[in-house]
Amino acid sequence: MNILILGGGGYVGTPLTTKLLENKNYNVTVVDTFWFGNFLEKNKRLKIIKGDIRNSKSNWFSEIDCVIHLANIANDPAVDLNPNLSWDVNVISSIKIIKFAIQNKVKKFIYASSGSVYGVKKEKNVTENLDLVPISIYNKTKMVAERVFMSFKDKINVNCIRPATVCGLSPRMRFDVSVNLLTLQALKKKKITVFGGNQIRPNIHIKDLIRIYEFFIKKKIHSGFYNAGFENLKIIEIAKIIQNKTKAKIKIVRSNDPRSYRQDSSKLIKLGFKTKFGVKHAIDELIDLNKRNKIKVNMSNYTVKWMKKLKVK
Repeated sequence: MNILILGGGGYVGTPLTTKLLENKNYNVTVVDTFWFGNFLEKNKRLKIIKGDIRNSKSNWFSEIDCVIHLANIANDPAVDLNPNLSWDVNVISSIKIIKFAIQNKVKKFIYASSGSVYGVKKEKNVTENLDLVPISIYNKTKMVAERVFMSFKDKINVNCIRPATVCGLSPRMRFDVSVNLLTLQALKKKKITVFGGNQIRPNIHIKDLIRIYEFFIKKKIHSGFYNAGFENLKIIEIAKIIQNKTKAKIKIVRSNDPRSYRQDSSKLIKLGFKTKFGVKHAIDELIDLNKRNKIKVNMSNYTVKWMKKLKVK
């Protein structure tokens, strides 16, 4: 099988590419700008294209069986740096990408959307049937891109995955996602700063997210939307788990961010997917890495800081 990963050099894309290449039946092509560096190891079955999806080319999709589309401006603060860039990357490019995929007779298209498209929800079980009420530009770009892709579902199999906040280790490491960020604070500063704390966030370990993409590659699954989040935890609950493992102190600071949202991934579980990893695994991995003096922190681990430095346009 020939797989094209758009954004295959990112936080999720890098370990996903590595994992897929363990299967000798897979050939992988990665397209990425590599703004945050290239951490992919050479492999005979790996083709790397340094490119921007805003300038997508039809030949990227030639003889491809499955596209996994991860490339995007990654979160609310990064999108707010340059909303026009985000609309271009996250939405406008989508039309060209899906049309090229169809022209080249790609059979399967997997899109990495976001669980944040639901907005603030009071429901305890936020399923795929609920209305989307995106509250930020990032959320809106994800929702619109979903609708672009799904409008072509009669011509190509489209699965829109809505991941929760990702945690865990990657060669292209991020320390600006909640579990990783709070654990790093505990390990390096012996103090965890929590803004508010009662906000609920869904979480998913990066290894489980990779397993979900593998799951969709291997199985014939109807076009549709699929939540991918298994632990709905208050930020203060995450901090206390970290505190129990590190003995760090917790400092609570007032927050004007009231956003709470949950995810119910029963639809995915009913298809046969079983979660294996969680928030505690991610924390333990970082603790172990720290014990071995293997944690290296630099500006590129923080999306907004790095994009400001690069002056991405």
